[in-house]
Amino acid sequence: MLTPENTVIGFIGTGVMGNSMAGHFIKAGYPLIVYTRTKEKAKKLIDNGASWGETVNEIAEKANVIFTMVGYPSDVEEVYLGENGLIPNGKKGSFMIDMTTSAPSLAVKIYQAAKKKGIHVIDAPVSGGDIGARDAKLSVMAGGEKESFEAVQPLLEHLGTNIVYQGTAGSGQHTKMSNQIAIASNMIGVCEAIVYAQKAGLDPENVLKSIATGAAGSWSLSNLAPRMIKGDFEPGFYIKHFIKDMKIALEEAEHMKMEVPGLALAKSLYEQLAERGEENSGTQALYKYWM
Repeated sequence: MLTPENTVIGFIGTGVMGNSMAGHFIKAGYPLIVYTRTKEKAKKLIDNGASWGETVNEIAEKANVIFTMVGYPSDVEEVYLGENGLIPNGKKGSFMIDMTTSAPSLAVKIYQAAKKKGIHVIDAPVSGGDIGARDAKLSVMAGGEKESFEAVQPLLEHLGTNIVYQGTAGSGQHTKMSNQIAIASNMIGVCEAIVYAQKAGLDPENVLKSIATGAAGSWSLSNLAPRMIKGDFEPGFYIKHFIKDMKIALEEAEHMKMEVPGLALAKSLYEQLAERGEENSGTQALYKYWM
């Protein structure tokens, strides 16, 4: 069993979500060593007791459980498989959990490389945004060997409330693609509903009272529509990262010979916003497409 007495947790990537996620391990009493490209982003964690790792290599050498929450599949590949990455420098018997939304095929590649070295790898992307990360109420979708998942599940419970084992390596990432496909079209509907209410002369906050708990209800309607109405477009999840996710999902659907017109439309709308300089805004900034 992985306890604070026998576990040193490494956390790589302390951005909008990673910072809160790593902080939960400090609160739970685990020794924590962190690394991120910009040390300033880890200042709060360091001030609260985390150690700083100068390199990914150092994290691999010092920690026996390592979480990663980075940006793009290229970042994941570098962190795990690069010359100075986690797999080449990791300890036999250690656990590595990638919570980045990445390509399912890359998750399988990392798993296979890790298995050769006796390292346990889980792909465990999450959903819930900055609020879920802050409140430790993320949904965690896990893929990998079931025994490895069961070993790290108590640690995942410090991060989320809906933790589901989905199957073999890559299954967590495939599940996250399903999640992103559902969100993509839903976000279009949420934005159109709010803009419609405004143009009809209604109070959109009052409209939400009627529709958010009915058949139209969704996480995006309850959590992101209020931000749209207030003009709050700060990122809980970056547009640039959502575009990355949608691109992965479109590529996977193409491999399955499946048409996903709703996803394709959402991606095109978000790309137009990114071209207008909104790539670092939160996904709720899709609202601005109609403004």
